[in-house]
Amino acid sequence: MDGDKMVPVTTWTPDGETKPILTEDAIISAIATVYDPEIPVNIYELGLIYAIEIAPAGDVKVEMTLTAPACPSAQELPIMVRDAIAKLEGVGQVDVETVWDPPWDPSRMSEDARLSLNMF
Repeated sequence: MDGDKMVPVTTWTPDGETKPILTEDAIISAIATVYDPEIPVNIYELGLIYAIEIAPAGDVKVEMTLTAPACPSAQELPIMVRDAIAKLEGVGQVDVETVWDPPWDPSRMSEDARLSLNMF
């Protein structure tokens, strides 16, 4: 890590270091630092992230959902996701959209999340 910034992959050429390449893995790692305050599992493992798009200029669009429309964290979670991604080097504009289709259900959770929540 570089201070507060998470550093994406940097490539090297015979001329030296090139601009860092923003990767989906780096974005997923950033998103995995965000937890729903009521659930001890990160939102990526919960299956709340539906899509990640990275534009060549470094702009990022994320489509996410919540466990329920009445989720008490409905306002703060998208902001937390945006802020986590914005810390990555090479990121431009970050747009996080909350979507409701398809509705979230526990089958979207990773196996690790199910084990953590005793839902196997």
